[in-house]
Amino acid sequence: MHSGSRKHILDWVERVEFTSELTALLRPTGAVVSAADRWMPRGWSDDTEARLSRHGESLLPGSIDWSELRRWWLVHNGRANTPNWDLASSCDIAGRKGLVLVEAKAHVEELSDEPKHQKKDTENKLSRSQANHDRIGAAIEEASTALSAVATGVALSRDSHYQLSNRVAFAWKLASSGIETVLLYLGFTGDPKHGTAIRDGEHWNSVFCEHASDVLPGELLEREVRLGSAAFRILVRAMPAGTQGAV
Repeated sequence: MHSGSRKHILDWVERVEFTSELTALLRPTGAVVSAADRWMPRGWSDDTEARLSRHGESLLPGSIDWSELRRWWLVHNGRANTPNWDLASSCDIAGRKGLVLVEAKAHVEELSDEPKHQKKDTENKLSRSQANHDRIGAAIEEASTALSAVATGVALSRDSHYQLSNRVAFAWKLASSGIETVLLYLGFTGDPKHGTAIRDGEHWNSVFCEHASDVLPGELLEREVRLGSAAFRILVRAMPAGTQGAV
C-alpha cells in the first residue's frame, strides 16, 4: 500500500476534478489540462510512474525523438534509467502541446540535498555505472551552465541536491528540445505521518526556497524561461492531502 505523496497523487488522479484542479495550480502559465490529455500514473489500478525516455511518446506523440533524451542522460542502458516522475501529463499552453512534470512531497524531510549515489557491483558493471554517472554529471552541468546565463547563482549538480538538480535539468532539456514544459513542485499539506507535515502554501514555499537556495536562485521560480521556440517554468504550489483546491 502506498503512503505519503505517492498515495495522495494516486487519490488525486482518480478524482473527477483532477484536470480542473491541476489547471488551477498551473496559473498563471496558461497551461490547461483536459480530459483529452494523457497522464501517468492513471490511478490505483495503473500506478506506473512516467519515465520520459520510455513513456514520452505515449504522453506527447510525435514531439521529439525520445530515445535521444535517454542518450543525453545515459551511456549504457541495462538497469539504468532516466528519472521517475510522480506525475507527468500532457497539456495545452497557448495552443501548443506541452508537458507538466510534478515532483510531489508530503513532508519537509522529503526534500533531499543528497548527491547521486553509485551502486557497487562487478568490475564490468562498475565501469558501465561510472560511465553513466559521468554522463549524468555532464548533462546536469550542461543545463546548469545554460541557466547561469539566465540567472546568477545556478549551481545544479550531480553531487549535491541531485533530486532537485535532475528535475530542473530535464525541464531545461525538454524546453531546449522544443517542448513547452512546466515543472511543478507540489506540496500536499496536512499529512502528519512519517515526518514533518507541510502546514500550508506559505510554509511549503518557504521550506522549498530554503532547500533550493544553494543550487537554484529564487528568481528562476514562477518565471518563464524561454529557450528558442519553447519555454519552461518552475512553480511551487500546495494543496490539501485528500481534498480539493490549491493553497
